[in-house]
Amino acid sequence: MRLRPALAIVFASSAAILVVEITAGRLLAPYVGVSLETFTAIIGTILAGIATGAAVGGHLADRADPRRLLGPSLVVGGGLVWLSVPIVRAVGPSAQSRPLDIVLLAAVAFFLPAAALSAATPIVAKLRLRDLGETGSVFGGLSAAGTFGGLAGTFLTGFVLITLLGTGTIMFVVGLLLVVGGAGVHWWLRRQAPTLVAVAVLAAGGLSVYGFAAPCDVETRYACAEIRVDGRDPSVRSLYLDSVHHARVDVDDPTDLDLRYIRLLADVAEALPAGPLDVLHIGGGGFTLPTHLADVRPGTRSHVVEIDPGVVDIARDHLGLETGPDLTVEVRDARIALPRLPDDGFDLVIGDAFSGLSVPWHLTTVEVAREIDRVLRPGGIYAMNVIDGGRSAFARAELATLQAAFEHVAVVLPSSQPPSGKHNQVLVASDRSLPDLDIDPADGVLRDGAFLAGYVGGAEVLTDDHAPVDQLVRG
Repeated sequence: MRLRPALAIVFASSAAILVVEITAGRLLAPYVGVSLETFTAIIGTILAGIATGAAVGGHLADRADPRRLLGPSLVVGGGLVWLSVPIVRAVGPSAQSRPLDIVLLAAVAFFLPAAALSAATPIVAKLRLRDLGETGSVFGGLSAAGTFGGLAGTFLTGFVLITLLGTGTIMFVVGLLLVVGGAGVHWWLRRQAPTLVAVAVLAAGGLSVYGFAAPCDVETRYACAEIRVDGRDPSVRSLYLDSVHHARVDVDDPTDLDLRYIRLLADVAEALPAGPLDVLHIGGGGFTLPTHLADVRPGTRSHVVEIDPGVVDIARDHLGLETGPDLTVEVRDARIALPRLPDDGFDLVIGDAFSGLSVPWHLTTVEVAREIDRVLRPGGIYAMNVIDGGRSAFARAELATLQAAFEHVAVVLPSSQPPSGKHNQVLVASDRSLPDLDIDPADGVLRDGAFLAGYVGGAEVLTDDHAPVDQLVRG
């Protein structure tokens, strides 16, 4: 095989593997969430597939005519890419967000495609290698082509394809290109076309990508989003991101706060002195609270920092969001936005940013808490929504973190805490004594003082250097 086609085949197969790897995170998110464990499972599975495919491909290339193997390895890889989507959608609903479940789901869906595509590189090497004196240059050139292909697949998928096409379409197109390309390579090397049976099986696999309903209405840059309209009242709509219920909005009545944690955050706002407020919202979601505050406290100015432009578009199109001078939206990661905000600029900061069931780790650290303290006016309040339960290891660590940045800290817990299971806990912090909160006992009770000291115990302070949020939430 000549140099250019050899490099092109290795480049393309390696690019396809990385497209699958990046897309896998979006495919798994609706079922097992977006967490360190999810990406660890995917990366580990793909690496295991690459290692296995390279070993098996090299073994076969030494024992059979590599011209018979190369095209089929690409065709089979394309068919397995097709099948990975229905596999995830069929198996995903039964998976739990435990490390073993995540690894098994990733392995079932993505190990074989990675292995089949990785087999191409040693097969091409066998076709290129004419004598032992060329071993270094052959393997070095193919290794470089594979690495550049991986880079191309990574950048193209992460920056362009996920937003432009969506996961199902990406996997279908990649599988189609591999099947067609593999068939072409086989014809070129052997002057034989794939059998009709193989073509029929692979075509059925490709169509099966669309045989399972996608678990969402819209794929944004960061989430699989779904809008559910109340069957009894079309003005009531719920937003789900990666199957997690993020917001319930009554577009005709902003004062209708159905979710408990939203009512608690509204109670914190209500405890501040009467009149308009300047509020910073970290995370937009359904934009329920800024819309509510604009209605109950006319003149309130809300600035929302939301990382996902797709969520903002959904809120505008379906949830009644109307931006203007008193409700502004900044599409940016809050960690980047915070240092650009002025000192003493806000009466209230609401922390309601989530990735799956956990707060993104880089928004949980003491460094962030000190930034929030900086942008709050004297007497201003930071109210943070977290989801935790059982030992509440993350909630306790976050309270310890807030205590390292603020003079006064409290937590709103359910009136009777369940011994297990996740629930919303609202953490409240200020540089001055906290005002009395008028909380409905059915929603929770404010805990501070001796109870809080015992609740926090010896929990660690989260820092930019060490914030194992995913593990704490899981624990």
